[in-house]
Amino acid sequence: LTPEALPDLVEQNPSLAYEVLLRMMNSSRITEYFQAIVKMSLSLHSMEVVNKLTNNVELPPEFIDLYVSNCISSCEEIKDKYLQNRLVRLVCVFLQSLIKNKIINVDNLFLEIQSFCIEFSKMKEANHLFKLLRNVADK
Repeated sequence: LTPEALPDLVEQNPSLAYEVLLRMMNSSRITEYFQAIVKMSLSLHSMEVVNKLTNNVELPPEFIDLYVSNCISSCEEIKDKYLQNRLVRLVCVFLQSLIKNKIINVDNLFLEIQSFCIEFSKMKEANHLFKLLRNVADK
């Protein structure tokens, strides 16, 4: 499996993609696979794979930060309002999980996540994320 083929595998079979990445964690090419995930279009399946990985192995913080930034910018760029609302909700829940499980350093992404929450403040998930972000920042 090449890094270029990974996005297709993630979309077609996220469980298998997760297993493949898990087994490749000690590979010298793992960074190329992480870059392929960061570059792919935002989707439920890509978030599912990254979420499973974050809960089971320690991922490089720079990969997680890049992936989160990509999620945020992807949500901001979507023109289809229905799809945008759906993905914003998913990203909010995903980010809440990362924050609650102390997988991301909130300090590194605070302004970006805060801006995202304000932009989508009409959604309750964004408001919940904003409150969590504030609580973590105040500690």
